[in-house]
Amino acid sequence: MAVSIRLRREGAKNRPYYKVVVADSRSPRDGKFIEIIGTYDPKIPGQNSSLNIERAEYWISKGAQPSDTVRSLIKRNRKMPTAAKPSSQSERETLQSTQEEVVPPSAPAESSS
Repeated sequence: MAVSIRLRREGAKNRPYYKVVVADSRSPRDGKFIEIIGTYDPKIPGQNSSLNIERAEYWISKGAQPSDTVRSLIKRNRKMPTAAKPSSQSERETLQSTQEEVVPPSAPAESSS
């Protein structure tokens, strides 16, 4: 069985939205698939895809062939997590302290007498 990693189109007319799926290469584009490993929305600028890199690498190691678009999404998503995470311990501590300080004010309790 030849396995491929490709895009599965969803969404409305003129509003495409894709899921990155692992599927048998003989199955139709929007047909049966083995596993969903991510999403891709071409209409959103910037970071418009989410992908489970570990599962993609697993399937590639088993012989799955990614399509050209999926190959570029994998490359882009390998770079993104390192840039999004705080790199040093001090940055993580600063991020945690700012999140702790931002506490929504509690609403006054109303009693119905």
